[in-house]
Amino acid sequence: VHSQVCIIFNDFGKMQNVCNLLIEKLGTSVTISPPHFYHTPEAVDTLRRQVCVAAVGNTRRKAQEVCRLFGQSLGKPLLIREEETKEWGGHIDSHLLNSPESLTLQERIQNATAYASCRVFAVFEIKGKENRRNKLL
Repeated sequence: VHSQVCIIFNDFGKMQNVCNLLIEKLGTSVTISPPHFYHTPEAVDTLRRQVCVAAVGNTRRKAQEVCRLFGQSLGKPLLIREEETKEWGGHIDSHLLNSPESLTLQERIQNATAYASCRVFAVFEIKGKENRRNKLL
């Protein structure tokens, strides 16, 4: 009797542990195919949000540094706008295009890795030294 089982993992370490256990217990009676990596739409959406939040955080930190340089303090954000979001996948070198089965596990992971960048525009309130001293009192 032959049967095929397809398992979806969201944790690479767990996948490796299960594969090792199957091979250990079942020996040569089991064949494990190379993994197929992909991202769910929910995971890509989460990545987009995380990148945008990180971009806003980076913008705030840079604005705080500039304010410190001029002896001011940074206030609340007045406007935050997402200007541009880019997404791209891993790269496949031309010599690797022959067959997906010929790729190493590391190359498969690299090709399945998703990248994203986000450019934001932010306007922050700038508080003078007087406001800062009054708040401390």
